[in-house]
Amino acid sequence: MEKRGKEKWQHGLLAAACCMVFLAMPGAVAAAQEQPGGVVKEVSEDGISVTLATDKSAYAAGEEIHYTLTIVNGKGLAGIKGADFTYSNTEGLIPASEDGMPASFPDIQAGESVTLSGVLVGDESLQAAGEKNTGTSAPAEAGRGNADAAAPTEKAGGGIGAMAVSGMVAAAAVLLLLVVLFLRRKAGSGRENGKNPGKGKGGGAGALALLLAVCMAGEVLPVQAASGDSVTLRPYVKFEYGGQEVMIRAVMEFEMVQQRWEVSAEHRTQNRQITCHDPSIFKDLDGVYYVLGTHITGGRSTNLYDWVSLDSVIQEGYSLETRNQVREWNDDAGSGSWFGYLWAPDVIYNTSMGKYCVYLSANGENWKSNIVMLTADYVTGPYEYAGSIVYGGFNGETFGETDAPKVLGTEIIPERYVTNGVDNKKWGDMWPNCIDPCVFYDSEGRLLMAYGSWSGGIFMLELDEETGLRDYSVSYEENLHSDPYFGRKIAGGSYASGEGAYIQKVGDYYYLFISYGGLEAAGGYNVRVFRSERPDGEYVDALGNSAYYDKYILNINHSVGVRLMGGYQWRHFNVGQVAQGHNSAFVDDDGRAYIVFHTRTTNGTEGHYVKVHQLFQNKEGWLVAAPYLTHGEKLKEDGYSVSEVAGEYEIILHELMIDYKGLEAKQPGRILLKEDGSIDGEYTGSWSLDAGTPYITLTMNGQDYSGVALEMEIENTDYRTMVFTALGEQDQVTLWGSRVIDGE
Repeated sequence: MEKRGKEKWQHGLLAAACCMVFLAMPGAVAAAQEQPGGVVKEVSEDGISVTLATDKSAYAAGEEIHYTLTIVNGKGLAGIKGADFTYSNTEGLIPASEDGMPASFPDIQAGESVTLSGVLVGDESLQAAGEKNTGTSAPAEAGRGNADAAAPTEKAGGGIGAMAVSGMVAAAAVLLLLVVLFLRRKAGSGRENGKNPGKGKGGGAGALALLLAVCMAGEVLPVQAASGDSVTLRPYVKFEYGGQEVMIRAVMEFEMVQQRWEVSAEHRTQNRQITCHDPSIFKDLDGVYYVLGTHITGGRSTNLYDWVSLDSVIQEGYSLETRNQVREWNDDAGSGSWFGYLWAPDVIYNTSMGKYCVYLSANGENWKSNIVMLTADYVTGPYEYAGSIVYGGFNGETFGETDAPKVLGTEIIPERYVTNGVDNKKWGDMWPNCIDPCVFYDSEGRLLMAYGSWSGGIFMLELDEETGLRDYSVSYEENLHSDPYFGRKIAGGSYASGEGAYIQKVGDYYYLFISYGGLEAAGGYNVRVFRSERPDGEYVDALGNSAYYDKYILNINHSVGVRLMGGYQWRHFNVGQVAQGHNSAFVDDDGRAYIVFHTRTTNGTEGHYVKVHQLFQNKEGWLVAAPYLTHGEKLKEDGYSVSEVAGEYEIILHELMIDYKGLEAKQPGRILLKEDGSIDGEYTGSWSLDAGTPYITLTMNGQDYSGVALEMEIENTDYRTMVFTALGEQDQVTLWGSRVIDGE
């Protein structure tokens, strides 16, 4: 009954949209409106408008036609790049002089406009036809014109205005197209869920609706380029020349470019950066922050934004004996250096041992990887090999070289590791690549390790607090989400992307961070967050979706998992930031939480560096990340007044569907938070503050965004401003806002 009800609702919506189009048809193509002295047509899309106007509505044969094209850039923060354009449907009209038909426009900054002027005359054929007519200078009668023209001649005065009718048609066509997209999306979701999208009524109805929309809308709807970076408009007017109906139509494509905010030298700042891939954060007993990363790199900081590299110091802490012990199990001859195959270390201070324990990924080909533990008296080393926690990629011949026989109580490899094994290249169908460890104490004092990557998913093992190695007294079930050797599965699987798992308790919840996508700049790397009341799950996102993937899906832009950020570029950034990922997280002594990650940029290289953003919990208990790197900001627990928060904001909406292969970096738009609680600008809606708290709620774009407001230092400047970071409650998409500095 529920499915049938949904189908009736969908078809009813389609029928209503069709009715709207049919009702609007009498004026569907009456897009231009005759004005005293001439005909004027305005078209607009996404903040850009073009007005085409003639000085008269009817001309005698041989008379000059004076017209103007006025382009208005109503975009808040984007300029229009100058370009050439073309004309169409101007048969019978020719330029009156060399520059009588302008065909290019200059750069147009946000909020500015440009007017182009042209002069046309009828060609010989049109003038000859005009000489055979009489009264060619009289105004055209309503409805008079060429029956074969694209539309009836515009109607002057009386009844519903042509522009209003045009608006009705546009609205109807938009509604119709929305229905089409909805139905196509339903069909697509069926495809995702293994259903047959080729049968049923959705596809046929969608095609019919699309055909109706295209046929009936005529010239009314401007076309927007699919890329989202350009807008195409086709303004046109119709009028009489020598008793004949003629048309001027321009085809103009506007490429949008971000309008930079040039920060003056006295207000620019620079933080010391380090290169450290997959950074794992650790705060030492003396209050100094350390990160360790892939290829035995690292650094230290006293404030989380100025870093000093420690690569050489850390690498010197590995003796030749330690290196040989680390690589005893795996083999990666193509690594190029002794540390080229050593990835993603994690460090803790083991209070029972009185040692710094580093858990390190020793990667190998064909999943022949393992996680080793090293110990040291100082976080920077020197390190001693203590043992291996878990092995991957074993077969019947190498099974005995691991600790699996000890764990499983058998000297013969179980069939499940053969059926899904390395010899038949099916290991990744079920089992993890044993890399990317995250080791932590839970609230009960247990020492736990999450690990794994892509392929079989993310698993968790319990460690022995006294030795830091595997706790062999703990056993695990054998089922879809558990394995006696690899432990409990907590996320991922089936080759859906997901690596660099990190677990941190904030408040009442354990939060699981996972990086989806590929780590390259164009790989779509992005951090997703799930939470649970227990450290070993089950982990879910804000919409209740599980962190498990029991079948393959290309999940880079998937809606599962709260995505803290995507590619973005504030107006004063020289390049966009993309592929943020493989993070760690921690809660500092003062209770403030942070995410630590590496970011790449849109500069065309694979260069990367460490960034730290503060994390906050919205009132629903979900994490949101600050819009800028941390610089000592603090959440005001009793919040702000409406007047303190109101103002004009740049916003970045981290939409899920991004062109990561094209290094898409979201650029800011503008909204105005008014003191009366309304939102104006590129989006309209409402906003409110929870009195006595830092919580803010914004309703716009069909979403309720729940987050926090605070003051921050704008990244790479000494300006402070009000910002907000919030999460969409319906689609768990992140929204950032930064109040515009006066005069900028």
